[in-house]
Amino acid sequence: MINSLFESFLQEEFDATRWLDRSLIRLCSRFGDYRKDDPSSFSLHSNFSLFPQFMFNLRRSQFVQVFNNSPDETAYFRMLLNRESITNSVAMIQPSLISFSFDSPPSPVFLDVASIAADRILLLDAYFSVVIFHGMTIAQWRNMCYQNQPEHQQFAQLLQAPQEEAQVIINGRFPVPRLVVCDQHGSQARFLLAKLNPSATYNSAHDVPPGSDIIFTDDVSFQVFCEHLQRLAVQS
Repeated sequence: MINSLFESFLQEEFDATRWLDRSLIRLCSRFGDYRKDDPSSFSLHSNFSLFPQFMFNLRRSQFVQVFNNSPDETAYFRMLLNRESITNSVAMIQPSLISFSFDSPPSPVFLDVASIAADRILLLDAYFSVVIFHGMTIAQWRNMCYQNQPEHQQFAQLLQAPQEEAQVIINGRFPVPRLVVCDQHGSQARFLLAKLNPSATYNSAHDVPPGSDIIFTDDVSFQVFCEHLQRLAVQS
């Protein structure tokens, strides 16, 4: 599918996003389980259950959305996508997100703005960049130098853990990814927010839990994307 997509880019007036959407609708219509004209009855076999999410992230990635990238940058990204292993290619399209907190050991979390919390550190591996994102409370404690006090060694260890994990990722990868260390509401937080599902935006700020965040975008969330997909897939 990826090679077919890149070949189609050469066609005049080709819209990559629409091509991906039509392909996904056809797949869901053919392999989904549903009653005609009943979106609520739609379901996919477990083998395909994660595919819509993968396509959602692909259509938002730098391989399809070329705005703000030079032609050279776009060609470079696509060349690496074709060259790298499946594992690395998946990381380029659908980055991994790991949470570090006092309450639990490091664990994967959803690639969603709802995963942001004031007392949590997030580590994003987007292949071309690695982002260490400190929640608001974590950043305040760090700026107050709690990590340098003997009674707060656990906090010092919490700050160090994502740094060590990021270094392992960087040391094992070529080309070397960009390391971004940022804080919630800081200017460089955009490197994380741009990759997250915008389930909470300025239009739904009243639903945001305390300490979380919102994304200022008009892009649809994955939930809305799935609702449209289900409705179109079950049409007669």
